[in-house]
Amino acid sequence: MSPIGILRRHRVAALLGAALIISPVVGAVAQSTGNASLSKVVATTQTPAAGTTAPNGSFAPIVASTKPAVVTVTSVMKGQPQIMSQGSPFGGNSPFDDYFRQFFGDQGMPAPKTPPQQQSPHAEALGSGFIVNADGTIVTNNHVVDGASSIKVTLDDGTELPAKLVGRDAKNDLAVLKIKADKALPTIKWGDSDKLMTGDQVLAIGNPFGIGTTVTAGIVSARGRDLHSGPFDDFIQIDAPINHGNSGGPLVDINGNVVGINTAIYSPNGGSVGVGFAIPSDQAQKVVAKLMKGGNIEYGYLGVEIQPVTPDVANAIGLDHPGGALVSQVNDGSPAAKAGIETGDVITGFAGQDIKDPKDLSRAVADVAPGSKEPVAVWRKGKAMQISVDVGRNQDDAKTASTGGSGAPSPEQGPRAPAIGLGLMDITPDIRQQMNLADNEQGAVVATVNPNKAAGSAGIQPGDIIVAVNQAPVKNARQVTQAIAQASKSGRKSVLLLVERDGSQIYVAVPFANG
Repeated sequence: MSPIGILRRHRVAALLGAALIISPVVGAVAQSTGNASLSKVVATTQTPAAGTTAPNGSFAPIVASTKPAVVTVTSVMKGQPQIMSQGSPFGGNSPFDDYFRQFFGDQGMPAPKTPPQQQSPHAEALGSGFIVNADGTIVTNNHVVDGASSIKVTLDDGTELPAKLVGRDAKNDLAVLKIKADKALPTIKWGDSDKLMTGDQVLAIGNPFGIGTTVTAGIVSARGRDLHSGPFDDFIQIDAPINHGNSGGPLVDINGNVVGINTAIYSPNGGSVGVGFAIPSDQAQKVVAKLMKGGNIEYGYLGVEIQPVTPDVANAIGLDHPGGALVSQVNDGSPAAKAGIETGDVITGFAGQDIKDPKDLSRAVADVAPGSKEPVAVWRKGKAMQISVDVGRNQDDAKTASTGGSGAPSPEQGPRAPAIGLGLMDITPDIRQQMNLADNEQGAVVATVNPNKAAGSAGIQPGDIIVAVNQAPVKNARQVTQAIAQASKSGRKSVLLLVERDGSQIYVAVPFANG
């Protein structure tokens, strides 16, 4: 898995290559790097045993049946000879340096233990995997084999075999390999991760630090963890120790079935501190089935920017409960635009699936084959409706939710909306030129924000442009003020503002109670 999901709040390396060891052929080992949102846990038929011991007092039978199917994956990476950069824990021009600096800056880069030295043009990445078919089909993490010029698999009995990359998917951080053996190989079965409950016992199997296949035991600590590394984050959190080299290894339940793929760890010190993450098997199995057919996976594309429907947003637009994905912007020429989806729509269903939040929509759209025609359930201006959309092809990592930025107009004071603490002004020709706005841009510029009032608490910033109030377009500051006053008089607890910031749009619900 890519190292993007570093947990910024603690400013420590969250090791997203849960055991990805990158070691130059000539020497030293270097380590790779990896808020959480909790989702509802599905009931299970599995009865968790007390503590961390198997029901019969030993995990040995489970290990005996699963360990032979676990392999070590060694990837040879090609690169140009280079000098190790000062302060980099990964070596010069390592792909992990950019991510590390993104969150810590150069000052956070620990100094190397040895002076800068010439690196070999070849390096090896070590990870784990497991055999799912007796013909030699192996599952591992994409980050274990990404960029490899050649791949070698070491079986549990020590046999080393060359491996072919069948297919890989960076978004899910999964890859499928194939080896040829002169005999049927031991396999491990897929389990049902949806039946896992917090507290269920699990075993993590892999090759940490390259010392050999190792088994660790623990429990499921949490479900539905989001590391913000991609649209499919739904990790199982475990306390079974996993370290560098465990990436791609199986997480098995007390029945000896694969319920997850060990992928990431959170660590302040480079080693396991008991917080690890695994890709759920139900998610992985579907992707692996597609990858076994060869190549990469094509994802569906809708072309909207979306955000959660909070209780305040739901109240402002007349929904009886929060849920769905609020469309804050529709990309020009996108499948959504062609289908008639509008800014302000709340998507509550897609392709027959209920949409509870933006993450549900991202996954549902991505899972649909490009070119298919799918129904979209929409809540628009107090009414439910159905729209049919021709799903497009996602050729890049186009964002599906926008956080926006900020700009600042001149500090002139305009008409005020005292109930929520905004100072507004019209878009004059001077402001239009200063803020580089389109000639047809309409709305009201936020000149001042009272940080002690509701608008400030909701995140409205000077320089924002309010383009709609409660899903109705506004042309100037007076219309904004009047629409806010009307919303207050109607008895609603909040008002929904459509805010444009740095070219992107986002809905902000401002409660009157805090005004």
